[in-house]
Amino acid sequence: MKFQIMHESAAMLRLRAVQPSMTVEQADLLEAYIRQIPGVDSVTVHERIRGIVIHHNGNRNELISRLASFSYLNASQEIQIISHSGRELNREYKEKIVVHILRRYIRRLYLPAPVRHCIHVIRAVPYIWRAIKYLWRREITVDLLDGVAIGVSLLTGDFETAGSVMFLLKLGDLLDQWTHKKSIDDLARSMSLNIDQVWLRTQNAPDVLVPIGQIRAGDRIVVDAGSIIPLDGEILEGDVMVNQASLTGESVPAAKHPGSTVFAGSVLEEGRCVILVKQATGCNKYDQIVKMIEDSEKLSSQAETKAASLADKLVPWCLGGSALTYLLTRNVTRAVSVLMVDFSCALKLSMPLSVLSAMREASRYHVTVKGGKYMEKISRATTIIFDKTGTLTHACPTVVDVVPFGGNDRDEMLRVAACLEEHFPHSMANAVVRAAKEQGLSHEEMHTQVEYIVAHGIATTINEERAVIGSFHFVFEDEGVSIDKADFAAFDALPPQYSQLYLAIGGKLAAAICISDPLRPEAKDVVRQLHASGFTKIVMLTGDSYRTAAAIAAEVGVDDFHAEVLPEDKARFIQEEQAAGRTVIMIGDGINDAPALSFADVGVAIGSGAAIAREVADVTISAEDLYELVYLKRLSDALMTRIHRNYRFVMGFNGGLIALGALGILAPAMSALLHNGSTLVLSLNSMTKLLK
Repeated sequence: MKFQIMHESAAMLRLRAVQPSMTVEQADLLEAYIRQIPGVDSVTVHERIRGIVIHHNGNRNELISRLASFSYLNASQEIQIISHSGRELNREYKEKIVVHILRRYIRRLYLPAPVRHCIHVIRAVPYIWRAIKYLWRREITVDLLDGVAIGVSLLTGDFETAGSVMFLLKLGDLLDQWTHKKSIDDLARSMSLNIDQVWLRTQNAPDVLVPIGQIRAGDRIVVDAGSIIPLDGEILEGDVMVNQASLTGESVPAAKHPGSTVFAGSVLEEGRCVILVKQATGCNKYDQIVKMIEDSEKLSSQAETKAASLADKLVPWCLGGSALTYLLTRNVTRAVSVLMVDFSCALKLSMPLSVLSAMREASRYHVTVKGGKYMEKISRATTIIFDKTGTLTHACPTVVDVVPFGGNDRDEMLRVAACLEEHFPHSMANAVVRAAKEQGLSHEEMHTQVEYIVAHGIATTINEERAVIGSFHFVFEDEGVSIDKADFAAFDALPPQYSQLYLAIGGKLAAAICISDPLRPEAKDVVRQLHASGFTKIVMLTGDSYRTAAAIAAEVGVDDFHAEVLPEDKARFIQEEQAAGRTVIMIGDGINDAPALSFADVGVAIGSGAAIAREVADVTISAEDLYELVYLKRLSDALMTRIHRNYRFVMGFNGGLIALGALGILAPAMSALLHNGSTLVLSLNSMTKLLK
């Protein structure tokens, strides 16, 4: 495909696609293709003008070469573009707003006054009729206020003021609709699936990990506990418990058996199953996700709810003020001037825009927030709790040694451990799998169904012998594994500075895997900054031994720590903090953190962690670094500051307009102009960045 270079600098390239026109689908596909080119930092495609802006840090010649080889047909087969990208929604509302503004000024410039007045009267009918219906039902609402204001303006012959009010009301409605739909669209997309690979069941061969784009209807896929179900289908094998909260809003897991239907986006909490794929797209439940969001209150913070309620409560006062002004002055113009000003538009529009802007800004820091109310809770939170592994410690622990016991071969034990651990998305399990891969130890499935015991380890059967891998408590206390006398010395000599995973086969210790789980380099500074930002209690919870936990807690600088805790212990600790009147944030990444994330006022999941942790969490941060928590706290505080500032401005400015109108200083048209103009300015300001 051909592109024309319009402008170029060292790190930026502005192009135009040489084609007659560009559809929304083509723009999404082209943007997805360019984004995956090595060295590309960001890309924006403007479908209307066929323009492309690319910011890059890679090889220019390679970028040009990749662009020259682009074709929509080939790219559509190679790339899975984002469903519901939001581009079409933005285009629709931009067009509506532009048409609305152009129509207004074309009428004023080219139509004679009598024609304009007739149009104003016709357009006023729905507003007045709506006001009459509310009045008949004895409901005093903002719609009643709007209808009275427009009706009085027409009765007094002030057609232009009535037209201006209707124009600004319509513009406000369009902005409000856009904001609401965009909020839902962005949130639904962030909750949609982000799965690249799935396990494909093949006949007479081991399961194969393949890109999800290769899956077709009729294929069979394998899903393990803690994983997102990537595609709609029917269970062929396995009795499982499925969390369908992302689709139904119901948090209690549902039992599924062979023959049951399961949907993309739900999470397998317990068991392992084989699914017959019905539809080969990972996004076919997007509409259900949208409906769930619309039916929930996740988008509304207390501040937004308070704003909407306050706006309705102030309507009677506006009507009363207008009536009182007329009784005292017997001046219709002054009464109408008061009537032209209400608090609803600014309060109901600026608050959601502030929250939406904050959520979008959070995404720039690789933070996904599932609703404005969570940012409000983060702003007032006093206690923050960290799980240790994968959060405070490095996101990528490494295997430093494998110590075999009972005469077993070192490489073979690592091979067996990797075979078991590859089914579970946890940082320690990933370390074992990665170590086997780096040492060139390929492995085939050698076990029966794998059972994951939350916060303990994994159990299965190999060659008709029970095999387990996990913590000391699980292997030696729960499973009763023994150590040969000849191995006592080697076992006692295991280095204490490392965490250990113990592998046992047939009731005998087979190997100990020593894992280095270093503290994240930024963890200490993040804890310091969180203290400075207002958190009075920072706690670390871990299943590790007391000795290991104490050393890490002292190094990172937390206020308190608890070692050898189970998932129920974490949840219980959070409930105790809440009972003491504290707002609690919990940060975790594993399946065992899911109960605690659910109980916390705000659950924060690490993006690289288990799917069920991301599912139940209210906020997701990337695995890059913990500074995103500091940004999120600062952003939440700035959001609440902006909301309170907006309150003060709306009440003060509109109150001043009412006073000036009552005194006869402002004419009705000027009151309407200043009121609606201030609403638009406030709304635009609410969309600006919170963090400079």
